[in-house]
Amino acid sequence: MTKLQITQVRSAIGRQQNQRHTLRSLGLKRIGDVVVKEDRPEIRGMAESIPHLVDLKEVD
Repeated sequence: MTKLQITQVRSAIGRQQNQRHTLRSLGLKRIGDVVVKEDRPEIRGMAESIPHLVDLKEVD
């Protein structure tokens, strides 16, 4: 199964509360943090709901 590498590239300061909660749910706290999650619809949906804050890559 493929995995998603999610990197936080912008700050959550001044963003809406739901966007900050999405970052925390993904395990991201600060700029430059990287998490690797399984490629599931829920995870992909969370990452794609905040494309201006994260960078999304598929890894094996």
